[in-house]
Amino acid sequence: MSKFLSIRLLFVLILSGMLVSLTGCGGAKSSGGEPPSYSPARILVPEAPGSQTLGSSPLILDISNQAQGYFTAQSDSGDSRMNIQLTTPSGVLYSYFLEPDEQAVLPFSEGSGDYLITCYQQVEGSQYAALYTETLSVKLENEFLPFLYPNQYVDFSPESQACKETQSLVTEGMKDVDILNAIYTYVTEHITYDYDKADSVEAGYLPDVDDTLKTGTGICFDYAALTTAMLRSQDIPCKLEIGFSGEIKHAWIDVYIRNKGWVTKAISFEGDTWKLMDPTFDSNSDDKDAIQDYIGDESNYTVQFIR
Repeated sequence: MSKFLSIRLLFVLILSGMLVSLTGCGGAKSSGGEPPSYSPARILVPEAPGSQTLGSSPLILDISNQAQGYFTAQSDSGDSRMNIQLTTPSGVLYSYFLEPDEQAVLPFSEGSGDYLITCYQQVEGSQYAALYTETLSVKLENEFLPFLYPNQYVDFSPESQACKETQSLVTEGMKDVDILNAIYTYVTEHITYDYDKADSVEAGYLPDVDDTLKTGTGICFDYAALTTAMLRSQDIPCKLEIGFSGEIKHAWIDVYIRNKGWVTKAISFEGDTWKLMDPTFDSNSDDKDAIQDYIGDESNYTVQFIR
């Protein structure tokens, strides 16, 4: 995990001798303050209708559904890798890569605001040439949408085995907390940590949720992506987050529980162990010792990226 994150998240791109550091929901009854609610649960499917686009060949961005919390990127180059750098309203820089002829869904993970998008095409090795730069003012229909749709890092669809398996775990009348516990139990009982993969994973690795399910093994990123996909397929918003506790890299999942709010570190990764926090815990409690036990050393806890 640490090797993968240090390579992937702290990737350095060389350009012109300079170092540049590199991250239709119609029909739902909802408001900006609560997630969309579907009955039965609905898996949201990104679209690229082409009604509003940025750029041109070899890299086209379809921003037609930006209000849904995502855009799509399509490369039509047969031999060049593409890089999309997305600077969020708060100034966090996300970097995404597309292999030749690849399409990807990318989220507006900070919600509404102004995003700076800069696109590059690989020239040779780590050298890239700039294609275009645009500033996009995004206004979401609902703040939870980026955490319900699939994206390049959490890739799933109605046909995914992970989503079908999730549906088999859920029965009528189950609440968000019940579904969270059922998914957590299923993943931890069916997936084992792959130490060999952790030692050999290469830069640019992206999880495949169905492959993780099929092989029954994975690194922490595989665990997190699978769990996030399963939760989102049940209309439960969740954030796959990567950051630090001190100098130790961490992965964790924040989950939104209706009638409660966001539960920070609902599922966290520590070494090769997953930990489920009690989502009924009152994180606004005045009991400082209890809060310390619940969230750990928050003063030394830093979010880097949200997927």
